[in-house]
Amino acid sequence: MIIKSKNIVNGFTLVCLLSSSAFSVEISSAAQAVDIAGKQRMFTQRMLKDYAMVGMKNTFGKPGEDLKKITVDFEDALVSLLAYAKNDDTKQSLEKVKTLWAPLKETLSQDASKEKVGKLQEDLEVLLKASNTTTKLFSKESGSVSGEIVNMSGRQRMLSQRMAGLYMIKVWGISDPQFKDKMDKTMELFKTSSATLEKSELNTEEITKLLAKVKRSFMFFEMMNKSKSKFVPTLIYKKSNDILKNMNSATQAYVALETK
Repeated sequence: MIIKSKNIVNGFTLVCLLSSSAFSVEISSAAQAVDIAGKQRMFTQRMLKDYAMVGMKNTFGKPGEDLKKITVDFEDALVSLLAYAKNDDTKQSLEKVKTLWAPLKETLSQDASKEKVGKLQEDLEVLLKASNTTTKLFSKESGSVSGEIVNMSGRQRMLSQRMAGLYMIKVWGISDPQFKDKMDKTMELFKTSSATLEKSELNTEEITKLLAKVKRSFMFFEMMNKSKSKFVPTLIYKKSNDILKNMNSATQAYVALETK
């Protein structure tokens, strides 16, 4: 019971961390814009993970509440980014994200359904690519090494949720013929990006420790990907949240370096 309570508290803390009112605050730097745009990438995959958990009627980590918070955060982030965007390419990219988001918001507000999740996954994939384009444009605007590192670090948050989301719908019984290819590519990108981040000259002692924690958590997904055994959704949910929490802290630390 103690362990279960601790997990619930940790889950609530993570929700608060990722659902802060910071999104409604005026963006003051390119690095901050990269961070927030990068969070939108992550949200697309976290939505899928939460949706599948709700569909399986698994309440660990309160995925239903998390999903509702994320939809609000996604829109708040979009408003902030549109207000900050300085060039036409970035503005057009954000308008595309806005257009793609409208029907998805409607689907996500309805009861989770196996009949809808296949199309939902495809649509979230398109939204992910559009959000990624926006993040890259903001990173390009920054014109700094830290901007690229913030982009890569923030992408790790998304990849943690993508690994979990892909596996979650498999556990739910949804057949995806491209599952193995998607999972292999996601994990390979996560691994190579981790290696790059670990070598960054921007790393502080705090960031180095966070990256080490992430590396240990990622070992679970490597083991899971090689095993033929089925893993319980709660374990996948927890491990992906561990990576997300630590990579979010690392990304915020990189952003802080930009303002010094």
